[in-house]
Amino acid sequence: MASPLPQQFKSLQHHLRTAQEHDKRDPVVSYYCRLYAMQTGMKIDSKSPECRKFLSKLMDQLESLKKQLGDCESITQEIVGSAHVENYALKMFLYADNEDRAGRFHKNMIKSFYTASLLLDTLSVFGELTEENVQHRKYARWKATYIHNCLKNGETPQSGPIGLEGEEYDEDEGDDVSSLSYPGPARSSSTYQPGNMPNDNYGGIHIPPGAHAPANTPAEVPHNTGVESNTIVQPTPQNLPSVDPSLYNSKPPAGDARLTPEDYARAQKYCKYAGSALQYEDVGTAVQNLQKALKLLTTGRE
Repeated sequence: MASPLPQQFKSLQHHLRTAQEHDKRDPVVSYYCRLYAMQTGMKIDSKSPECRKFLSKLMDQLESLKKQLGDCESITQEIVGSAHVENYALKMFLYADNEDRAGRFHKNMIKSFYTASLLLDTLSVFGELTEENVQHRKYARWKATYIHNCLKNGETPQSGPIGLEGEEYDEDEGDDVSSLSYPGPARSSSTYQPGNMPNDNYGGIHIPPGAHAPANTPAEVPHNTGVESNTIVQPTPQNLPSVDPSLYNSKPPAGDARLTPEDYARAQKYCKYAGSALQYEDVGTAVQNLQKALKLLTTGRE
């Protein structure tokens, strides 16, 4: 039986609930949600008896999960684990964003927006979040709360990016959103065209080009979100990214342009994203990521 959650850790209840929901769906996601709760909980309160007891139980769960996952690269190699969680979160964001833009408002898309924001929180176990992920997280969490409240009040939400100046996210409202259960399978007719998503400003929050269809996200609906399938539109020659001619004759960096361990890790990450995209025959995304890796390795710059 799980230990009761101390009041001091109330802000972690949604991440722990997400971990529980993914115990069978995706144990890697479950592991990092609990690791995030563990690390954050230690910062909040590691001295009071109730918190120490809870953190001790959580540590035991993490050790058990680590043994269960064995030699899983997503656990033994941080760069792979980070890519796994980020891909999963952005797939959920992309699915919810597509549903929102199409005006299809339902519990599954609300939950996907909110879960994506929680998983983006979890990425902090690997280091500081990128500006892009910070903005995705803010938008996803706000959008989930906004649509949930509209439906609860019998109002029709406005689809797509809208002004959110002055809007604040209420942690208590997140309780209702986080507790939404995944509904039964629902069909979606939405399609995803690589490189064909607009570059919008989310109510003053700038989302960089490609943010709605991230270059590190295969064109896929997140596993078990209640959507049976999502049509993947194959890229045509005219929308494939062009190859930078300067890369053809690129040479390894010399002099001051030495590659750091972080550069190598980023290059590995881009190559992993390219391989993942090819699994879904998403040539455009694969080319974009391979170009990024090649440029980094040959110039020392992104």
